Amino acid sequence: MKAKPFFCFIFVLMVPLYGSAARFSMESLRVTKNLSRLNQQPRLESVEVSTMGNRINVSFFSISNPFKKKHKPLPIETVFKLPSPLPSWPKGEGFASGIIDLGGLQVCQVSTFSKVWATHEGGPDDLGASFFEPSSIPDGFFLLGFYSQSNNRPLSGWVLAGKDAKNEGALKEPIDYTLVWSSESSKIKQDGVGYIWLPTPPDGYKAIGHVVTSSAEKPALDKIRCVRSDFTDSYENDAWIWGPGKDNMNVYSTRPSVRGVKAMGVPTGTFIAQNNGAAGSTLACLKNAKANKNALPNSNQVKALIQAYSPYIYLHPDENYFPSSVTWFFENGALLYTKGQESNPIAINTTGSNLPQEGGNDGAYWIDLPINDSEKERVKKGYLQDAYAYLHVKPMLGATFTDIAVWIFYPFNGPAKAKVEFFNVPLGKIGEHVGDWEHVTLRISNFNGELKGVYFSQHSKGVWVDVSELEFENGNKPVAYSSLHGHASYPKPGLVLQGNGNIGIRNDTAKGKIFMNTGENFSVVYADYMDSVYEEPPWLNYARAWGPKISYNIEDEIKKIEKVLPGKLKSAFEKFVRSLPKEVLGEQGPTGPKVKDNWLGDENV
Repeated sequence: MKAKPFFCFIFVLMVPLYGSAARFSMESLRVTKNLSRLNQQPRLESVEVSTMGNRINVSFFSISNPFKKKHKPLPIETVFKLPSPLPSWPKGEGFASGIIDLGGLQVCQVSTFSKVWATHEGGPDDLGASFFEPSSIPDGFFLLGFYSQSNNRPLSGWVLAGKDAKNEGALKEPIDYTLVWSSESSKIKQDGVGYIWLPTPPDGYKAIGHVVTSSAEKPALDKIRCVRSDFTDSYENDAWIWGPGKDNMNVYSTRPSVRGVKAMGVPTGTFIAQNNGAAGSTLACLKNAKANKNALPNSNQVKALIQAYSPYIYLHPDENYFPSSVTWFFENGALLYTKGQESNPIAINTTGSNLPQEGGNDGAYWIDLPINDSEKERVKKGYLQDAYAYLHVKPMLGATFTDIAVWIFYPFNGPAKAKVEFFNVPLGKIGEHVGDWEHVTLRISNFNGELKGVYFSQHSKGVWVDVSELEFENGNKPVAYSSLHGHASYPKPGLVLQGNGNIGIRNDTAKGKIFMNTGENFSVVYADYMDSVYEEPPWLNYARAWGPKISYNIEDEIKKIEKVLPGKLKSAFEKFVRSLPKEVLGEQGPTGPKVKDNWLGDENV
């Protein structure tokens, strides 16, 4: 919003004209000098004043109020770019070539936009959202949908454009449009009026995205293309982009309903607008119809990706339990126990070759620390100097993206602390367990090799963070913060409370001098699509527990903690503890990476 000008008038009384002019010149000089002290640029304007039949021209200066607070730019007004340019990737078949063939339908990522309409309230942080038409679409490609993003972060999105590679009718124009919603009657802060349209596809085709206009006139039919149904898949709502609330209109990004290494649904980067909870029933995402995987990176390209994006993991300055390599853990006394033969544990080979390789987590076997107390305490603390990052490289989202899961092993998960209103209380044995596996996942576009997001695992779940909201070091390497003793991963330092209201487990993170550069010591342990390029270590196929099932009386632990709490907080705390899953309580021995749901599926959010 522009600052309202205030005016400095020099009013000329009825005097001889030559005297008025002289006095006017002197006053103008004084005003100009005063303005120069304020560092303002005056603007000369004119009015005509009548004085008893005589007309004279009187000039005045208009300046912006220097004390008016300036408008703070919205984050979306900045276009995000990675800190460093992308490297030249090693040669390969189709990775980073710019185009991916879905079996006759070629697609490319478009990340240049022209703004069509914007709101300035509602949505995340109540900053509104902006709606864009993709621009600079390559020759032969056609628009499949418009782009929308919340205003609370830098502009960093993309949408797919399509091309009929075989001229077999993979794309067709819509036959009409339906107005989904208009902001005409909305009393919201906005730039003009916005209209959101749903394309009506021909029979046998699906619409992929909406069209947005700033006028009530229907878009041209050739503005967009619909996609033949065999190249489409079902979608679901993903992140909330915007909603003014009063109109029951909500806008979401979309993603394929089924996601995993074998799922062929392809995200399009477009959005879904839902008015009163009803979405356009014909909207869909794309599908890799032939399951083509020629855009996945080869081994040399994977190595280059790790060199470019390997995360820095900062451990809390007060951390006592550090990561190590699995080899170090085995070599320093870790033992394999067998149910029914607990008195006769065996040492584990360096590679874990004597661990059972078949069966599920049936409780028949588990790993534990050395028996000797001093050795047990030493191994608990890990050995950061020898810590390794174990990488799982997998195709995702119809092989249009590559996920690199960066797994870190900690010999021990330390005791937790709880925050109960204003009280911070140690949880005793609650939360402790042997063998802690944590990870962050890099999501990389196979169109150009660009990092698009990072997943931070946080106990039994986690969160995806857009690349524009990450912290970077040493070029394009994202930063993760490992929580004190619990080792959950977070994108920013500080306190995150896992619980309800003001009662929960503390996840404290901070940036100190202790960190792990995952690009220094790493091993690719699994990349199934490359067949036998990488050898799996035997320990990876151990499906049982990496720590014993902890047996302690939770009632006793709760009573110890409740002694320091006021009466009214005791019952609330007890209810919270009993709601925690066994994994968080530390009662259940954790399993290794290959047993987790996200090994073959998408990350759990």
